[in-house]
Amino acid sequence: MAEYAGIIINNDSVQVDKPFTYKIKEEFKSNISLGHRVKVPFGKGNRQVEGFVIELYDSLNKSNDFRMKSISSLIDNEPILTDNDLKLILFMRKRYLCKYIDAIRVMIPPGIMRGGREKTKSSVFFVLKDKGLLRENYSKALDIIEKNSGLYTKTELNKFYNISMYTINKLQEKGFVEIKDVQVQRVDNRVFENYEKRILNEEQTLALNKIVNSQYRVFLLKGVTGSGKTEIYMNLVEKTIKNNKSALILVPEIALTPQMIERFKGRFGPDVAVFHSRLSDGERFDEWFRVKEGRVKLVIGARSAIFLPFKDLGLIVIDEEHEATYKSEMSPRYNTKEIAEYKSILNSCKVILGSATPSVESYYRALNEEIELVEIKKRANAKAMPDMHIVDMREELRVQNKSMFSRLLYSKIDDRLKKGEQIILFLNRRGFSSFVSCRKCGFVFKCKHCDVAMTYHNNGFLTCHYCGVSEKIRKTCPSCGSIYVKHFGTGTEKVENEIKRLFSNARVLRMDVDTTRSKNSFEKIYNDFKNKQADILIGTQMISKGLDFENVSLVGVIAADMSINMPDYKASERSFQLITQVSGRAGRGEIGGDVIIQTYNPENYTLNYIKNNDYEGFLREELPLRKAMNYPPFSKLLLIGISSKFENELIDFAKKLGSELSSLLEDYGNLEILGPCPCAIQKIKEMYRWQILIKGEVNEIIANIIKERVYDFSKDVYNNIRIILDVNPNSLI
Repeated sequence: MAEYAGIIINNDSVQVDKPFTYKIKEEFKSNISLGHRVKVPFGKGNRQVEGFVIELYDSLNKSNDFRMKSISSLIDNEPILTDNDLKLILFMRKRYLCKYIDAIRVMIPPGIMRGGREKTKSSVFFVLKDKGLLRENYSKALDIIEKNSGLYTKTELNKFYNISMYTINKLQEKGFVEIKDVQVQRVDNRVFENYEKRILNEEQTLALNKIVNSQYRVFLLKGVTGSGKTEIYMNLVEKTIKNNKSALILVPEIALTPQMIERFKGRFGPDVAVFHSRLSDGERFDEWFRVKEGRVKLVIGARSAIFLPFKDLGLIVIDEEHEATYKSEMSPRYNTKEIAEYKSILNSCKVILGSATPSVESYYRALNEEIELVEIKKRANAKAMPDMHIVDMREELRVQNKSMFSRLLYSKIDDRLKKGEQIILFLNRRGFSSFVSCRKCGFVFKCKHCDVAMTYHNNGFLTCHYCGVSEKIRKTCPSCGSIYVKHFGTGTEKVENEIKRLFSNARVLRMDVDTTRSKNSFEKIYNDFKNKQADILIGTQMISKGLDFENVSLVGVIAADMSINMPDYKASERSFQLITQVSGRAGRGEIGGDVIIQTYNPENYTLNYIKNNDYEGFLREELPLRKAMNYPPFSKLLLIGISSKFENELIDFAKKLGSELSSLLEDYGNLEILGPCPCAIQKIKEMYRWQILIKGEVNEIIANIIKERVYDFSKDVYNNIRIILDVNPNSLI
């Protein structure tokens, strides 16, 4: 039996990011295991803190252990982390340069860390006895309780069936009912309409067989929008469950979970776990334990579901694998696809990366045969791809059309409304107007806490979409006192207002961050549009992927230039993916589809490849540009983000750190250091921001050498500096 344990303390400080050795008391030696959560005395005051056992030792090299502290107690009866969890924690710490505790926390629902427990209630149970001895009013009440034995508390029986407390207490006194605590299942047990199994077409069958019979562990399933990738997922899930294994389906947006839940529960029954950030702590607690105890075989969730404690994982599907949301922006800054691949090694399971527009990195890996490429080039049931139209908005201005809608888009909207068909309008900017400025002096209303223009909303308030602060719009310019204050640009609110003005009889829904803040709001909007209770759905990128509405025959992209002109090396790739995905929402049913893409730059190569649905052509143009600039997939990036409330101190530190890293890496000829320099957005939430970018062959060894040097250099010099390390960041803005 082990005599000592290496404990990770539940503390955010970098200085305690290491295992601390504790003695194991005799009373715990037979029970303690790797992954146990414990209480230990820590620090000079021996304050009792939470910790996690990640190492066990039979002996130590040190002989003088008389001063060593001992574990105070075991918090849980069983280990909360498995052996595979511990391997994954070590993998994440090395790969993503995070602290032990950051990796541990993503494995465990926050409710457990905060002392959450199973929810119980005191239910009334029927006890079998001769009812003949009861008066009629007691007998009727007892009949109701018998039919609902164990379902309701005394209060609920009184509320739902008007049974008085006196009657229930009398029945309990006479032994006809008893009160017992039962666990309340905080899970979604809704039953959905049966989603019948489809007969796969030839391409789908070939794709399925290739995945099932291949020796590869990781597959890129590239299928055009509407090609029936979900049906392949379902067939793979069915085979996985028949083999008594569990399956995990990941989606990039919470907005997509209602559709996935509806389909998978309609096919496999209600006993499907759902896991994402919009669930309450209690709901996530219950779903986590259902998975840990093996009570469910299928889970649908957002990226955090990758860390659920499966015992027998056989399949991981990452739908819309190209989406940036699969990369965490909080520590640990993990990539869900890389976590899935590592779990596939630990669990000997298959990983499916599905997309109509794969990420450049994934497709490049498939071309190099690191993962297996599986393609579907036609829509299911031989449905035609939508007709694509690119409209030059400069021509619209020349004919005095100053509306946000081109003449073609206006006429198509009018035509579809008359036919009773549905329309999706896409604009990747929420709010009413992009910014507000003074036409006399040029003053722009900016956030006081961030270096960005505030967005005007139709409620009369300006809002910062970075820190969330709001203020009522002024009628005069605070700089020159002019009354010529005007809002410019377009957001989803403005599109909604304009549609209602031009098409007053149209029923309109809007899906963006502002309309989906409340719980289940995604699902309500999705169901209302699916059930044809609205004619037009206006939204940001959350409507661009995965959603399947058979009555949508028109998609309008209001401002295609918005994403293409972002100052980021991935701007063209993201634009291709975003516009292609939203275009794919049209013509998925029996009726055909049209897509209108409005732009001021119709010659842009990205738009022309989108028009021709030519992903391979886009890659042939994009890859040489990436290679010339030494960006992924031809290199790796390490972003060092530095921030502080004190600008001068920040600049001084950034320059000294840049010099330190240049000296450290001068012998590595395959690395390039860019910066230090201010970030594109120089201030967010009152924090000034600078960055250093290292690109080239940044392997794990070099990355960890850089990490150690950065933290050693900073720990004793600057107390007000915050540092983040991000491997292959989503954005360089």
